[in-house]
Amino acid sequence: MSQYFSSSYEESREKFLALLDHVKTYYPTARVMSHSIGEDTIDLIIGEPAGSREAMLLMTIGEHGIEGYAGAAVTHQFVETQLPQLRHESTGICLIHAVNPWGMKHFRRVNEHNVDLNRNYVIDRETLPRNVNKEYEVMRHLFVPDGVIDDYHEAREHIYSFLGSGIKLDGFDAMTEAKGMGQYQFPKGVYYGGESDEPSAIFLKEIQHDLLDRYDRIVHMDWHTALGPTNEVTMVVSERDGRDVDELKRTYGLKNIQTYDPTDVLGDSTNHFYYVRDTHHPDKRLVSALFEFGTFGTSTKATIREFLTIILENRLYFEGTKDPEARNGIRKEFMAMFYPEDESWRTSVLREGAAAIELVLKAESLWRDS
Repeated sequence: MSQYFSSSYEESREKFLALLDHVKTYYPTARVMSHSIGEDTIDLIIGEPAGSREAMLLMTIGEHGIEGYAGAAVTHQFVETQLPQLRHESTGICLIHAVNPWGMKHFRRVNEHNVDLNRNYVIDRETLPRNVNKEYEVMRHLFVPDGVIDDYHEAREHIYSFLGSGIKLDGFDAMTEAKGMGQYQFPKGVYYGGESDEPSAIFLKEIQHDLLDRYDRIVHMDWHTALGPTNEVTMVVSERDGRDVDELKRTYGLKNIQTYDPTDVLGDSTNHFYYVRDTHHPDKRLVSALFEFGTFGTSTKATIREFLTIILENRLYFEGTKDPEARNGIRKEFMAMFYPEDESWRTSVLREGAAAIELVLKAESLWRDS
C-alpha cells in the first residue's frame, strides 16, 4: 500500500511520470505532456486507442492541492491493477496529475492566489456580482482572517462559540450555503473563487473542449477528499447531468451519491464540463463527477470541525501565530481532514477507489467482461 502514497509533490509527480511505461503496454503511442503553471507543472499521460475513438476515460487529481495525494494513489493503483480491464481498442485515457500543483506542493487546498479552483469555473463571469454570496458577506468576520493567532485554544473557542450560536439560532444552514456557493469578494477569505479565470482552470477548460470534440463519450472521474462518510467514497454529480440520485444509484451501484444545484455551487469544474457539452456538443455523452473520500464524517459535529479547520488554516497562512501549539495543532487537523496518515483510511481509499472505478466503467461499457 505504501508505494501508492507520497509524502511530497515531487515524489508523487515522479511516481506518476513513471506510470507511462505501464500505460504503453496497452497504448504504445502514449505520451507525457507537461503544462507550466508558475514554477510547477500540470502533467498528463495520454493514450489514444488504436481503433475508433469511441470513448475517453479522464481522471483528474489535485484540483484542491493537498487532496491530490489520495487521488494520485488511486490513479497509480488503477494503472497497475485495473488498466488491463479497460477496452483499449476503442477507449482512450487521459490522466492528469495535480491541476493545482502549488497547492499540492505546499499542502494547501487553494492555489498560490488563495483561489479555490473548484469555484473558479464561472460560466458567465461578466454578469456575476462580486457580492453574489450574501450569506458569506454577513458572516465575513468568521470567514476572513482577522489578525495573528495569539492563543490556539482561545481562537478555537471563539469560532466554536460562533458556530454553536449559529446552530441554536438556525443560522447553520446559512453558513453551509455560504461555504457551498463560494465567494468572489474577499481575496484572503476562505472559499474564494477568484476575480478571473486561473491558468489551471483555463488549461482544464481546453482539455474539456478538446476531448468532447474528438470523442463520442467522456467519463470523467475527479478525485477529492474530506466530504462524505468516513472511509467511504461519495460520488457528487451536477444536476445538469439530468439524472436524480435514485437513477444514478441504480446505474452505478454506489452506496453514496449526491447531486447539487449548480446555482448553489458556483464555479464547479465538473458542472462546467456539462455546460461545454450542452452548448457545443449536445450529441456527445458525458459523465463528469467528483469522487470524495470521507474523513471527518457527516454529523453536525464533523461539519463544525471542518469549518474550524478550514478557517484556522487560512488565518494561520495569512496572519501567522505566536503560539507553536497553534501552528502544530492547525496543521495536524488540516492533514487529518484532507490527507490522513491513518492506515485504515488509506486502505479504504484504495479499496473504495478501485470499486468505484470498476462500477462506473462497467456501467459505461468501458470494462472488459473477462
